[in-house]
Amino acid sequence: MSFWTPVENPGTRPPRSWVFDIGCALLAAAASLATFSFGQAAHPAHPPLAVSLCVALLTLLVLPLRRVWPGPVFGVMVVMAAVLAQWPVPGELFPVALAIALYTVAATLSRPAALVAAALALAAEISAAGQGGWSDSWLALIFEVIAVASVLIAGLYASTRRAYLAELRDRAQRLEREHDQTTALATAVERARIAREMHDSVAHHLTVIVALSDGALSAVNRAPAQATEAIRGVSSTAREALAETRRLLGVLRADGGLELRQPLPGLSDLDGLFTRVRAAGLPVRYERSGPAGDTSPGVQLVVFRLVQEALTNTMKHAGPGASADVRLRLAPGEVRVEVEDDGAGRVGAPCTPGGGMTGMAERVSAYGGELACGPRQPSGWRVTARLAA
Repeated sequence: MSFWTPVENPGTRPPRSWVFDIGCALLAAAASLATFSFGQAAHPAHPPLAVSLCVALLTLLVLPLRRVWPGPVFGVMVVMAAVLAQWPVPGELFPVALAIALYTVAATLSRPAALVAAALALAAEISAAGQGGWSDSWLALIFEVIAVASVLIAGLYASTRRAYLAELRDRAQRLEREHDQTTALATAVERARIAREMHDSVAHHLTVIVALSDGALSAVNRAPAQATEAIRGVSSTAREALAETRRLLGVLRADGGLELRQPLPGLSDLDGLFTRVRAAGLPVRYERSGPAGDTSPGVQLVVFRLVQEALTNTMKHAGPGASADVRLRLAPGEVRVEVEDDGAGRVGAPCTPGGGMTGMAERVSAYGGELACGPRQPSGWRVTARLAA
């Protein structure tokens, strides 16, 4: 910051700041009319009343601007002090305004600027030190140095404290911004997780409901008992979908209800999934090798959702008469999943996974795994995944 540039905007300063600075100016102006000042002569010849009033008026006009233009205000004060130190006789010095201006420079400008200002103030005062009023000029010199050093130290302390408080405020603001960003990121991640859960669970249950409803509709005349059983399956699946939706939406509530404490589906829930899918008309063969062991709940949830999504897609796209094979291999440190169907509904279709498989790819990737999908030969579709257990 330059010595001569303003450090505050006069239009934005609060009124109480102006009132305080005007009060300081009144004090300094009154001191300029007093008969005592640092280092004056023992019997000084006082300047005329008109000169004293001019000095007081100049002090009153200039000093209130000390925190707007600390450098120029100090310049005016030090020049006035230097002139009064030699006129009308050596020893006439009025240092109160100079001390206030020096303190302001030390408190608002850089340390080098404060040291230069202290040297100028000392030079202005030292020429009159001990002129006739002191038996020992060295004592007067020491007194002047102590006075200037005290004002300088007070200003530097105020500057350091102000900078320290500003750093604390800035750090608190940064921490608040980082906290808000972290909260927003966590919220976004949680919303994405809930969206994936909603898609994987609700889409599967609705697909099963559609398949059961179609079966019941086709069998309502030729096989009423079979249609009745299919309708019971629709009712049961709809209740499961409703319960799952409530559990997922419960995550959005802050009261931590029962839904938040219900366990997420895992490997033990695959049998129930296969039962629902078979009841909807899709034959499923399940092979599992290796014990669950220490497979984490997160990996189990990913496996369950992957199988659920793959079977849902099979029911949607494989066509009538299709069947599916699910193979799960559990090994120390690794889980492999493979879901195949022999349907003809997607023969030759490119591997362009929709939102469900995209979400599954994100789930698998989060556990350091790999997901692949594509057509089989001569017909059908295959989804394979490898996860780190």
